[in-house]
Amino acid sequence: MIDRRTEQSETTDSRVSGRQRVSALVALTFLEVIQASDRPFEVFEEEDTSITMPRRLGLSGVVERRIRNYKEENRKGRKISDEEFNDLVKLVVRRPDARAVFLECGARLAGKPPRQPRLVPRKLGLALAKRRVRRRLKALFGRRVGGFAEGAFVLEGRSLLFIQSDSGGDACSLVSGLCSAMLSGSIKDPPTVGHISCEARGDAYCRWGI
Repeated sequence: MIDRRTEQSETTDSRVSGRQRVSALVALTFLEVIQASDRPFEVFEEEDTSITMPRRLGLSGVVERRIRNYKEENRKGRKISDEEFNDLVKLVVRRPDARAVFLECGARLAGKPPRQPRLVPRKLGLALAKRRVRRRLKALFGRRVGGFAEGAFVLEGRSLLFIQSDSGGDACSLVSGLCSAMLSGSIKDPPTVGHISCEARGDAYCRWGI
């Protein structure tokens, strides 16, 4: 069952969303992934890049300037508000590859896994991954994000920031990407973490699991 304290804290969080609590690293990662996704693998001889390249949002001068700004903000350890995070999410959800962008953002935001023996018992590896996910999500978003329920690896949450920012549910893929990356650094032959249920689909809460 979902932790009621988590639900309460998320509801309270929404009332004070003007606070700057989301790491600037989140914003930076969003734009860097968009930029990487929009960079063409090749340019055809007949393509007029002066026309086609500016249409790629990630390659625009505006995005490049914002990336430089967010790099500086991240270097200084500064935060952005929920509203600014919401604006960035809306920028992504307009894209046809939104889900893939959020997955990649989550994987990058997981950070480098700590050095540990790869042959730790699976149960211990899962426990370590859960602890790292909790800590990483709190560090990135400035609040507790969901809670782990019974099961090998089941994360649940209601009225989370991702749903508040994207009622379609694509933004929830960020958590899937982050959790999958965390597991890959914690256990051997890690499974993929899927978004099992979602408030955007009419479910009571969001749930991620293996």
